[in-house]
Amino acid sequence: MSPDSIPIRPVDKVECRTCGAGAPVDEHFCPNCSRILALGRHGDFFAFLGLPRQLTIDLQQLERNFRDLSRKFHPDYYYNASSQERLASLERSSYLNDAYRALKNPAARIEHLLAIEGLPPAQSEGSTTKVPPALLEEVFALNEELDDIRDARESGADPAGLRQRLDAARQPIDRKRDEHEAQLHELSAKWDAERDTASNDQKRQTLQALRTVLLERNYINNLLATIEREVASVGAGLPTSGSSTTGQIGDPAAASQKPEARE
Repeated sequence: MSPDSIPIRPVDKVECRTCGAGAPVDEHFCPNCSRILALGRHGDFFAFLGLPRQLTIDLQQLERNFRDLSRKFHPDYYYNASSQERLASLERSSYLNDAYRALKNPAARIEHLLAIEGLPPAQSEGSTTKVPPALLEEVFALNEELDDIRDARESGADPAGLRQRLDAARQPIDRKRDEHEAQLHELSAKWDAERDTASNDQKRQTLQALRTVLLERNYINNLLATIEREVASVGAGLPTSGSSTTGQIGDPAAASQKPEARE
């Protein structure tokens, strides 16, 4: 389940299908009859796993909570239960797996936080069709170098030399990735430190910054994947697969113009 497809429902209580009593939405079992509750909730993976809504989490605690709930929700325990309870165990087991996978991965954790805080996902703009402004220079230089390498390969250049050029082309992209990982770490720590004290506007600014950096990080990963495909093509002596007709990464209009020098 992707973060942008999470059904977010602003509900406070869920009705127990067994006894009809109301239960807090964050409860897994009815406080009145102790039966498993239907999954009438909203999309907050943090609350579902009993964790605070923060980006630096205790992975061991995440694992313990996941295993504890896995045992409690396991459909085998509800083999002889009512049809409502069997359905509830299946719903909660499936949802638990989605929540665990999302929160275990730092990037997916940020994507989920953006979703439940009402921001659009970074993945929606993370394709190779639109170059983030902060990466225009790197994309322009990489496109030029890849075009030269493709021409050299078609002319029968030595594959070892082409691989060296691809390694060199990768280095500035790797540095950008490292910079973005550090920025994500800093912004995540900022969110955690201020989530209970900052104003809504301040929290929104932090979330917007997280989204921008994550969008750029996703694009950088696309660039690195493109370089890896070129390396594979050089090794196999094959034409490039999956490239655009222009042979360029990202938006041709943006990538074909060298950006103005920055002060």
